[in-house]
Amino acid sequence: MARKTLDQPVEVLEELTLPPIPRFGSIIGQDHAVQLLQKTLASGRVPHAWIFHGPQGVGKFTTALAFAAALMDESTGPTLTGMVEPDPDSPTQQRLATGVHPDLHIIRKELALYSADPKLRGRKLSTIPIDIVREHLLTPAYLAPAIASKALAPKVFIVDEAELLDRSPTHAPVQNALLKTLEEPPPGTVLILVTTSEDRLLPTIRSRCQRVAFRSLTDAEMHEWLAGADISLPRGSEEWMLRFAQGSPGRLVEAIEAGLDSWASTLGPVLGALSEGRPVFDLGAIAHRLIENYASAWVAAGPNRSKEAANRAAAHRLLSVIADEFRRT
Repeated sequence: MARKTLDQPVEVLEELTLPPIPRFGSIIGQDHAVQLLQKTLASGRVPHAWIFHGPQGVGKFTTALAFAAALMDESTGPTLTGMVEPDPDSPTQQRLATGVHPDLHIIRKELALYSADPKLRGRKLSTIPIDIVREHLLTPAYLAPAIASKALAPKVFIVDEAELLDRSPTHAPVQNALLKTLEEPPPGTVLILVTTSEDRLLPTIRSRCQRVAFRSLTDAEMHEWLAGADISLPRGSEEWMLRFAQGSPGRLVEAIEAGLDSWASTLGPVLGALSEGRPVFDLGAIAHRLIENYASAWVAAGPNRSKEAANRAAAHRLLSVIADEFRRT
C-alpha cells in the first residue's frame, strides 16, 4: 500500500484512501464472481494473475479488496456461514483495516503525486505512467514480502482502472512491461487488474489472466445496496437517479455528487423540443456550460488534475444524461 507522507495535501490523501475492507458476504449482486473466487480459495490453488472486468461502479474493486484480504491471511478458511473468509480480528485484517499493510499494493494514477521525480509529480493525471508501474509494481513484485506468511498469497497488487495503463506510442512498454511478471510470476504474488474496458488491455495480457466478469445490479439489488449505504437520494429525484444508475452503485453515487438530476432538468425541455422536431439553437451553449462548470470545479478540487480528463468525464456524463432522456421519451 502506498506510503502516505505528511507533506501531501489532504485532498491527495483522500483520493488514495481505501474504503473499508469488505467481507465476501457483504458483496451484493455479484454471486457468480464471488462463487468463483470462493471455489479458488477453497481449492488452495490460486492463479497468479486476474482481470476483474465489467461496468463501472458495480463492485469490481470492492471484490478485489475482499479477495486480497483473504489471499493474504493465514486465518482464511470456512466460516459458519459457509463462506471462505479470514478471521476479522487477525493481525493481517487489523493491518489492512488501518491501511498499513506493506504487502497490499494499490496502483492508481494518483500515485504519481508521491513520486520522487518532480516531473512525474507535475504530470496531469490521465494515465498510469510506466514510472509508477516500475516503482509500485514491477520492482516490489520481485522483493520478498515485508511480512513473512504462509497465506495463499502473502503479497497482492491491485491495478485500479487498468485500462489507463499508458499505451501511447511514447509509452508503449507500460503494458508490455507487465508481461514478464505475468510470464514469470514471483512466488506468493497475485496481480489483479480491475477494468471497465478489458479491450484496452493487450491481448497477450488478457490471455495470461484468469478473467472474472461483473454485471450490473438488478433493481432489487440496488435497493438492497441503498438500504445499507450511508447515502440519501435527492428529494424528488429518486426515480430518476435509480433509472440513470442502470444497476451501478458507483454510477449512482457519482450522479448524486455531480448533481446530474439538475443536468436532466436543464436539458429536458431542450431535448423534448428536439424529439418533437422543433428547432433548438442553444443546446451547444448549454452543453458547453455544463461540461465547463463540472470540469473546472473538478480540476480546482485537487492538485495536478487533468482538465482534458475532466472534460472527457464531463462529456461522458452529459451524453449519459442525454441518452437517458431519449430512452424514456
